[in-house]
Amino acid sequence: MSSNAPSHEDAHDAHHAHSHGHEASHGSLKSYVIGFVLSVILTAIPFWLVMGEVIESKAALVAAIMILGAIQIVVHMVYFLHMNTKSEGGWTMMALIFTIVIVAIALAGSLWVMYHLNANMMPQMSPEMMRNLP
Repeated sequence: MSSNAPSHEDAHDAHHAHSHGHEASHGSLKSYVIGFVLSVILTAIPFWLVMGEVIESKAALVAAIMILGAIQIVVHMVYFLHMNTKSEGGWTMMALIFTIVIVAIALAGSLWVMYHLNANMMPQMSPEMMRNLP
């Protein structure tokens, strides 16, 4: 083996020195477990709220579920997608802002459609109307 050939350690160091332009960590077992536990909790709470009929007001229940869903999206982005202000030169922050805008549009649009579907549905049938059906 010649003395001019790069060693395995040199190649390994060169690979880490050129880390593809980002400083993002790829997570540890601890961060994945924290993300998983938070995800399970943020899934179980809305289920409990609905099944246990904890909140009487439907509007408050929907608001609570939407807030918990938005928090769960952020948990997934931080713990599983490793998005932070330092990685990719700040581009992940732009992706986060874009995601928040898209989620807000999707949630507002879904609520608008559901409200208008409910408001424009046929009225409930009375017993007299049911007797006259063919």
